[in-house]
Amino acid sequence: MRYEIEPVPKPRQTRADKWRKRPCVLRYRVFADQVRAKGVKLESGACVTFVLPMPKSWSKRKRQQMNGEPHRQRPDWDNLGKALSDAVHGEDCHLWDVRVRKLWGEHGAIIVE
Repeated sequence: MRYEIEPVPKPRQTRADKWRKRPCVLRYRVFADQVRAKGVKLESGACVTFVLPMPKSWSKRKRQQMNGEPHRQRPDWDNLGKALSDAVHGEDCHLWDVRVRKLWGEHGAIIVE
């Protein structure tokens, strides 16, 4: 299933983040709300593909060349996976097998198979 949600990595949070308004935490909270609103399901054995949007500063030629190619820079795949699993389940200790990939794309998306 494809969800048109731009992936966001899980930030390291402190107790102060309950009242402090750090931009990375606010982005994660908006992401988590979108995931819950769209009803994303994540079970063991799932293959999750995060499609990260290409920078607008890239040329048209580079965008065509990189579309669908592996994303080999930050954010890390484990932080993206943690953000998704925490948004869906809160406690994700029952997940034991999830495959995660990161690809470049025109628009951000999450694909769960």
